[in-house]
Amino acid sequence: MEGVGGYPSAAPAPPPLHPAIAPLSFLLGKWRGQGEGGFPTINSFAYAEELLFSHSGKPVIAYNQKTWKLASGEPMHAESGYWRPKADGSIEVVIAQSTGLVEVQKGSYDAENKIVMLQSELVGNASKVKEITRAFKVVNDELSYVVQMATSITSLQPHLKALLRKV
Repeated sequence: MEGVGGYPSAAPAPPPLHPAIAPLSFLLGKWRGQGEGGFPTINSFAYAEELLFSHSGKPVIAYNQKTWKLASGEPMHAESGYWRPKADGSIEVVIAQSTGLVEVQKGSYDAENKIVMLQSELVGNASKVKEITRAFKVVNDELSYVVQMATSITSLQPHLKALLRKV
């Protein structure tokens, strides 16, 4: 049955999982929870968050993230990108933030222990941010992460941490 513009009116069945992303299938899906942030140059803050890891059948995982203020629901931050795992346990990630900052990250994953470690290779369109690391871990169906950041005036240190559950 056709819908508007010749497109199918019903959502297509999910595509088969590409073998290249199978080791990171534990990330796939929608995650929600809360986090907290801080840095020497800003006030500490709490936030709610939603992460979505999805795939299209290609050897890449799409990543979408959004946060909002706990009390008011007012949007705070958003970012999206792509994660490309390699068979050797390495991974390449590109992320574009709603602030205009872009990240090219490389790292590694441990599928058995459900851990992904990322280190920035490039932080673009950022006058102050010089380095970003991200560490993700899934334990007992909970996704936790820590983001660290270095700027032109601060060394690498914690910036964000959150705990999310699959929904």
